[in-house]
Amino acid sequence: MEYTGSEYIGEYVNGRMEGNAKYILPTETRYVGEMKDGMFHGEGTLYFPSGSRYDAIWEKGLVVKGTYTFADGLQYNAVNWHYCDSYDRRFYTEICNGLKPAGISQLTNMDPPRKIPKGYYDCGDGFYNPTTRIIKDYKNRFLRNADDDEHEWIIRTCRKGWDEIGTHRPKL
Repeated sequence: MEYTGSEYIGEYVNGRMEGNAKYILPTETRYVGEMKDGMFHGEGTLYFPSGSRYDAIWEKGLVVKGTYTFADGLQYNAVNWHYCDSYDRRFYTEICNGLKPAGISQLTNMDPPRKIPKGYYDCGDGFYNPTTRIIKDYKNRFLRNADDDEHEWIIRTCRKGWDEIGTHRPKL
């Protein structure tokens, strides 16, 4: 474990990880479930730091069948998946709680949405400072530096933490 940065809490059989266990990866993703011959095997769940989870049946380290559940409780369904696509643009909270009255827009799945610091963008996994090109998570921990492509995408598509008053001038 010292070479991978992972932590294993569980049983061993003939020096191999086997039985019910908890396996914690360096990314803070946790596996809780059955192990056999050092691999995920049987029923087990991956818990991700974001709050999402993947419940699965494993065979020799590979998934046989599984279900992914987002942090907000939405379960991914590979068949007929229309969440936030061109077919159905509603957020999950709108699917669960209904749409807001006309004129009141919901900008994110969070209601009310996160308050974005002035001069920053909300890029989905954290706030982006276009001056330093640094993305920090919502707890102000460094995530990554944005390359040119990500910078352009964020500037073009993400919510910003300030208002711009646009002026529309009719053609004369």
